[in-house]
Amino acid sequence: MDLTPLPDSSAWQRLGGADTAAEIAQQPALWDRLAEDLAQARERVQAFLGDRLNDPRQRVLFTGAGSSGFIADMVADRINAQWPADVRAVHTTSLLTHPALYLQRDRPTLLVSFARSGSSPESVAAVELLRAQVDDARFLDITCNPEGELARRGAGREDTCTLLMPAASCDRAFAMTSSLSCMLLAALSVFDPAPWPQRGERLRQLAVLAREGLAQWDAPTGALAQRPFNRVIYLASGPLEALAREAALKVLELTAGQVLALANTPLGFRHGPKSTLNGDTLVVVMRSAQALARRYEQDLLDELRRDGVAGRVLAIGPHSDIGSDDDHSLRAPPLDDAWLAPVWLIFAQLYALQRSAALGLTPDNPFPDGTVNRVVKGVTIHHG
Repeated sequence: MDLTPLPDSSAWQRLGGADTAAEIAQQPALWDRLAEDLAQARERVQAFLGDRLNDPRQRVLFTGAGSSGFIADMVADRINAQWPADVRAVHTTSLLTHPALYLQRDRPTLLVSFARSGSSPESVAAVELLRAQVDDARFLDITCNPEGELARRGAGREDTCTLLMPAASCDRAFAMTSSLSCMLLAALSVFDPAPWPQRGERLRQLAVLAREGLAQWDAPTGALAQRPFNRVIYLASGPLEALAREAALKVLELTAGQVLALANTPLGFRHGPKSTLNGDTLVVVMRSAQALARRYEQDLLDELRRDGVAGRVLAIGPHSDIGSDDDHSLRAPPLDDAWLAPVWLIFAQLYALQRSAALGLTPDNPFPDGTVNRVVKGVTIHHG
């Protein structure tokens, strides 16, 4: 396959990846739009949250399934560190099977749902579960689809606030790309204690950085995708550990499982998973903005490059004096890893798109037989 520049919509149309390519490329513009939308929603959201985040008895559960669940994982720890409330991530796929581990009837609980379509069975069932099992339950639905079940069922309810993402973020393609990054940044913005103008400025800074990344990474990821790696391992720590899991999922989804993709932490990788390395393996370390974490990452990068077992070892992340040999670094503003995560994710999205096309698949729908669907089907909700 010829290397196809991301803006070449006609070429991607021919390759069956026009929607995915466009939805990756549109992310900086959507983040700028998100800053405007959140400024307009500010008073409504503040009124809904009130002073609950300052109450240690208040439980806040960030939830979703699959990629949406990884959003929860990326944001929860940072937000928990900023407020007295008890904040944690729990995927709907765990909440529905083991509700007693997460819910208490007399514990006020805010369920923050991430949902591209808002119509997956687990998303709807999680809301119903809380209404049945928690006396003081409230719901913040962060979704991309105004016609989805979450938005429809929450309309007009005092216990529910629906925060819609920019319209174009409701990805048409199979894989979540711009929907994920918008919902992630919306959550960080809504729950950050910084003044609202500062939150909007962060989104605009990230949009500038993402445009730089798109320009720099398009050709290198296309070239990398031509190499026949059949294993890809993403490594990252802290909030970026979930980013590594999302990056691996993108490869699995868009290559229809033809490329095995795994995720771990740089420290955890030595505890067994390192045995997966061979000459057909690509290792990508998604580097932290935190100096301490970067030292551990550099140790592993040096080790893997010295061993010479993997086919290719590279790193992406914020530029710093530690690891000056990073392959794809950008000069990032001084932001937390959770805020920077969507920028590094763009690299993984580009690689998965290009690898899918290199394998002769159609990225917009890598499962034309319907064995895996854009909106999950076939889930039976059971009640205890």
